[in-house]
Amino acid sequence: MELIPAIDIIEGKCVRLSQGDFSQQSTYSASPLDMAKRFQDAGVRRLHLVDLDGARTGKVVNWATAEQIAKHTDMQIDFGGGVKSREDVKRILELGISYVVVGSVAVKNKPLLLEWKEEFGPDSFFIGADVKDGFIHISGWQETTELQIGTLLRECIQQGFNHFFCTDIERDGLFKGPSVGLYEQLLEEFPSIELVSSGGVSSIKDLYLLEKIGCVGAIVGKALYEGMITMDEVQLFCTKRN
Repeated sequence: MELIPAIDIIEGKCVRLSQGDFSQQSTYSASPLDMAKRFQDAGVRRLHLVDLDGARTGKVVNWATAEQIAKHTDMQIDFGGGVKSREDVKRILELGISYVVVGSVAVKNKPLLLEWKEEFGPDSFFIGADVKDGFIHISGWQETTELQIGTLLRECIQQGFNHFFCTDIERDGLFKGPSVGLYEQLLEEFPSIELVSSGGVSSIKDLYLLEKIGCVGAIVGKALYEGMITMDEVQLFCTKRN
């Protein structure tokens, strides 16, 4: 079980949104790299890096920040937000980033995703399923689809993908606790997947609960930045698992 801090980037700064609402934005650091180094110093081995400018515009924007973090830390990184082309995927992986986060493309352009899989391998991708009322939302949560999460996961599994994360949009950034019931349901239906939770974590106890039900990781954002999970707790949690 990995504690996976989220660093969300807007205009090169580390921010957090509530429920994906760009009008509800809090800035926590002018230097995402400094924040990443703090997490690494606490024993974190994996980082979730999101280009929110890219997610909103449909084109990766914060290349320089991603490159800095990949170059100056030793963590396993996943990165996404506006990834739309083979060149984007190639550039991300060449930076030394482990996983390319794919959301919108997995929903709207599966033939393109399959082309990427054939060239770069399925283990290069981290499929994001952002859910509200059971339906997938894309483009930085700004676009609602009629695709249900179970359908998306089933199709992706059949195509050879195995790394997934699922965000309950209604819980993200609100400290309501993670969607344990949703994750239990997904793991029961798809027991072979590596599922990472995202959204709602409000205390270190939530991580132990998610570990117990079988999640391989938990993406944590605001609870870290607001001090609801302290760096001492992060260090203790990570030390026991490293």
